[in-house]
Amino acid sequence: MDGVLMQDGWAGVARGRPTVGDVAERTRRTTMADIEAFTGITGDRNPLHYDRALAEKTMFGGLIVQGGVTSGLFNAVVAEDLPGPGSVFLEVNWKFVKAVGVDEMITARVAVTEVRPDKPICRIETSVRNAAGETCLTGSAVCYTVPLRAHG
Repeated sequence: MDGVLMQDGWAGVARGRPTVGDVAERTRRTTMADIEAFTGITGDRNPLHYDRALAEKTMFGGLIVQGGVTSGLFNAVVAEDLPGPGSVFLEVNWKFVKAVGVDEMITARVAVTEVRPDKPICRIETSVRNAAGETCLTGSAVCYTVPLRAHG
């Protein structure tokens, strides 16, 4: 069913319309390459990301990744897993509560809290936790799933 317009507007999601309570997660280890790639896109050269000696003297105790690297994992979860292909953010509300260091394992989690009956729009609860289970980011988002049609 991937790439086929569903009758109710949900597209690209093999199981169709998500339901309240559906959950998806993605885990990855942060790297210095993440920081460099994000800098290449944004120009963010904050010393907390590059100056190890300085960063070690701060409350963080070492180099940290940009917040966009932390929240960026949601792009993959939303577009690939839940709600799925064709999904984009309409709104995000995120609070960064703990910095994420370089070489730290993080898990982004989304849980569906609301699904509109009239449009392929859903609200999700979002969180990122580190390997110790500490919350690094918390919040919510609203996603729209663009109707995809099979090409051919």
